Amino acid sequence: MSAFDAKTTTDEQREQADPAAPGAPPEAPGGAGSPASSPQGSGGPAGSPQGSGAPQGQQGPGAPTGAQPHAGAPEDPAAEDEALSGDVQELMVVAAQRDEYLALAQRTQADFENYRKRVARDAAAASERGATKLARELLPALDNLDRALDEARNGREGVAGAGVGAEGEGGDPLLDGLRLVRSQLAGALGAVGIEEFSPLGDPFDPNRHEAMAQRPAAAGEESGRVVEVYQSGYRLGESVIRPARVLVTS
Repeated sequence: MSAFDAKTTTDEQREQADPAAPGAPPEAPGGAGSPASSPQGSGGPAGSPQGSGAPQGQQGPGAPTGAQPHAGAPEDPAAEDEALSGDVQELMVVAAQRDEYLALAQRTQADFENYRKRVARDAAAASERGATKLARELLPALDNLDRALDEARNGREGVAGAGVGAEGEGGDPLLDGLRLVRSQLAGALGAVGIEEFSPLGDPFDPNRHEAMAQRPAAAGEESGRVVEVYQSGYRLGESVIRPARVLVTS
């Protein structure tokens, strides 16, 4: 064998071992030996990753990419739990502040209600003290009027004469004036709640009565009863301004 024949044989063996080696004739497009998904070629099918005009390493429009997440992919559950926990904590803080403000408003309302009641109670007590003080100043004058009227009544009982009849009818104008003054004073005291009481026949009560004297109980009388009133008492509600001066059986 000559040297030319040996080289030709070597070249044919190399082409059979490596078809893509230089010097190999290009295969016809769409040949029977070409795969369906050829990675390159101008006439490659539509499903090939690269086209004839697309640079290597770039993807065509619409091709899926693995680097970016899908638009509809669910969020991270840990992030959702953290956001939900933050919302719950914020709601708890707001609820605590609401309860604190509500309690403060309730305490303020209760304090104001107590203050209003205390002011009303103090005002009533002050009014009662003022009326009591005024009554104690006026009662001696009222007692003197009663004494004057009693003396005039007792003196006129033994005097006979024309025009002496019922009290206030055809009598002395001076006595009528005294009775009128006495009635007006008693009405003024009654207007502020001060009333007169005469405990004749009542059981003796040391809180409302002042025993000036005692006498033995007669037949049919009970011991400890008021049988005579020397001076009427006065009271304002349940408070006694002046006790009644009485005679009590023993």
